[in-house]
Amino acid sequence: MVRRVINFFNKEINGLHEAAYLLAFFAFLSQLLALVRDRMLAATFGAGHDLDIYYSAFRIPDFIFVTVASLVAISVLVPFIIEKVNISTEESKRFIDNVFSFFFLLIFLVSAVVFLFVPYLIPLIFKGFALKDFPELITLTRILLLSPILLGLSNFFGSITQVYKRFLIYSISPLVYNLGIIFGIIVLYPIYGLRGVIFGVVLGAILHLLIQIPFVIKQGMFPRLSFREIDFVEIRKIMMLSVPRTFTLGLTQITTIFLIAMATFMKEGSVAVFNLSLNLQSVPLTIIGVSYSIAAFPTLARHFTSGESDKFLNEIITSARHIIFWSIPISILFIVLRAQIVRTILGAGEFDWANTRLTAAALALFSFSAVAQGLILLFVRGYYAMGNTKKPLIIGTISGALVILLSYLFVNIFESYATFQYFIESLFRVSDIPGTLVLMLPLGYTLAVLINCILLWIYFAKEFVGFTRPLCATLFHSFSASVIMGLVAYLCLNIFDNFLNINTVLGIFTQGFLSGIIGIIAGIIILNLLNNQEIKEIWTTLHHKIWNVKPLPADINEI
Repeated sequence: MVRRVINFFNKEINGLHEAAYLLAFFAFLSQLLALVRDRMLAATFGAGHDLDIYYSAFRIPDFIFVTVASLVAISVLVPFIIEKVNISTEESKRFIDNVFSFFFLLIFLVSAVVFLFVPYLIPLIFKGFALKDFPELITLTRILLLSPILLGLSNFFGSITQVYKRFLIYSISPLVYNLGIIFGIIVLYPIYGLRGVIFGVVLGAILHLLIQIPFVIKQGMFPRLSFREIDFVEIRKIMMLSVPRTFTLGLTQITTIFLIAMATFMKEGSVAVFNLSLNLQSVPLTIIGVSYSIAAFPTLARHFTSGESDKFLNEIITSARHIIFWSIPISILFIVLRAQIVRTILGAGEFDWANTRLTAAALALFSFSAVAQGLILLFVRGYYAMGNTKKPLIIGTISGALVILLSYLFVNIFESYATFQYFIESLFRVSDIPGTLVLMLPLGYTLAVLINCILLWIYFAKEFVGFTRPLCATLFHSFSASVIMGLVAYLCLNIFDNFLNINTVLGIFTQGFLSGIIGIIAGIIILNLLNNQEIKEIWTTLHHKIWNVKPLPADINEI
């Protein structure tokens, strides 16, 4: 029995759709746990002061994680490891030892330095908080500095599991991470208060790391720490590739820090509303965009390094088609059913109806960029597979600057022009509740992301002639079916409103669930009438039964 469980977790998954759907399934489970986590946080704290402090405490550790840890991220290391594995096992082991030693030293030193300077950084960044909030925020931030070390090491090991296509192991890591946070909310919060929740985050990061280790040891790739034998020539090659990517991710985090800092000057609870809506909109992004981009990346890297440009382009087109196919209808459903989604998931305890409506409005604004966010992930990984990190950096810099500029601009317009404020509040039906200024942050974010996606698409289409044409049919089919689906779901909301008690969680869930199901059925009918290709591919993949795929031996000569 134990052997069968081990074999199941060590199973190699081949095929883009099989890998993507497996990743999507576990991403869905992880997102369910994340939603449970957010519901517990919302019920415990509401969209108020404590949750503002909690989310703000993540900003500096997250910045360290996506900058320093990204130097050895999966999208950077996988092509190098594949190249070394093709040479010999000994060469790949030497490479892993070298990178691990350098990274461990770097992340530890950076975290230690930041630990000392946190008392000076917090008041500088989060000026909107009161002076009495800074000691708690400093303590929570310092505890969370363990996370980038643990998660960075976990992602390093994740590079090895992905090279050998052990997507199942990689997929389970976020599950145990969220379980650790939930444990912190249920068990540690009553004992230690808000710090107990933070302890749960650290516990989740530890579990995220531990789940990767058994396969790495079994494969004989567990790294040896040796500071005397670091090959800085090899490290320099990695740095030359990863530094532009690091700057790209760093800009994204700086942008997020800026938005959170702006939210601290707004009504109390604005930081919580922004983060909760951002987390909700990330559910389809994680399930669809992240799953396809991760599943495609190892294959993209192999095709490009082998000079198989036609296969590389075909893999990108296939992934883009399915990201578009899934993302458009889900974003439409999120916009139409936003109040039902937020109330069902977060509407408990201290999270009242006003919090629900404001978070739902922010969710709708974020959802307009769902397709663009998924495609950006794919485009960026495509460029990384080609070893080109400069173009995503340039476009990402423009996008980050636009997020800051547009958000700041919209905040000022919202405060200065009553007509614009009335239009936004009326459009999202929040004119009778305070704190609507926070909606300008997702509005600026969404417009900047759309521009980012358009720029990446244009440049990608210039480099790969024939990229755009195969996607036109998918865009037309998915958009047409989604509009019909959204209209049907909206009409059903009004119908069910007449005989369901929407003042209860059960009533509003039933209203949203039935309306969504009927809308989806209408969308599927339209897609079948259009003879949609993606529907056929999905059916073929599901008929193939992912769970019956036999594990393949990790033959190094074929990897």
